[in-house]
Amino acid sequence: MMASFFRIVKFSLQDIFRNMSLSFMTVLILILMLLSINTLIVVRVITDESIQTVKEQIDVSIYFHPESTEEEIGEVREYVGSFPEVENEVYLTKEEVLENFKDTYSDNKEILASLDELGENPLGPTLVVKTREPKDYEKIINALSVPEYENIIEAKTFGDTQVAIDRIHSITTQVERFTYFLTALFAIIAFVIIFNTIRVAIYTQRAEIGIKRLVGATNWFISGPYMLESLIFSIISVAVTYGIAHFSIGFLDPYMGVVFGETELLSTYFSSHLLLILGIEFVSVFLLTIVSSGLAMRRYLRT
Repeated sequence: MMASFFRIVKFSLQDIFRNMSLSFMTVLILILMLLSINTLIVVRVITDESIQTVKEQIDVSIYFHPESTEEEIGEVREYVGSFPEVENEVYLTKEEVLENFKDTYSDNKEILASLDELGENPLGPTLVVKTREPKDYEKIINALSVPEYENIIEAKTFGDTQVAIDRIHSITTQVERFTYFLTALFAIIAFVIIFNTIRVAIYTQRAEIGIKRLVGATNWFISGPYMLESLIFSIISVAVTYGIAHFSIGFLDPYMGVVFGETELLSTYFSSHLLLILGIEFVSVFLLTIVSSGLAMRRYLRT
């Protein structure tokens, strides 16, 4: 049994080196296909992080009348806090609102001078509410637009980020479609190359295969070297792709840190999902090579 296995390994390596150019081209195409898959993963990670960053900027600001009492404001705060869509809320007193206003317009002397002329704080308290999803702000705004709160709430504003999120989704969809196309294209090219590589190998060795049949060799023994080639192609392509992806992620991470504030965004994701990603990529490539090899051998293995 072991002797047969070592012969299969020997024949497989001989076929690979005998058709070195085709073997190299096969591995190259498989690597390009896997890199396309990794590109899809990177695009998805960046998209999710972009949307999360935009979502974190969502807030609903509720401005109270300066004359509103603490009891009235407390009632509104309790009502807003009862909504499950509310993630958190920050209450700013009149004094804090005034300080923030002065900081915002610290370079505008006219506004600050006008504020000093008033002699008192014209601003009321503010409640800043963060919601879980972009669509939730509308529910909060509508819930507070009732007659009971007209004399308590002066104004309500929100940061509408839905347009930005929709734009991110649109761009991501276009990029993903293009990447899916490239992945499918490389998969088809790899299939054709492997199919023809195996057929050429079998054709050039048809006399040897005939002799093997005359001495009683089984289909498994005859097809074994070509199946092993598929395994070797898969292992090499996944290993090289991992090396390229690892280097590329290390190069991209600093730039992701500038945009998102997280210096190891891609590294963290790939590290936590490494076994899953490598497993899916290996199984995908191995199935592709096995199927193409099997179809190429089918004609010559018929008894």
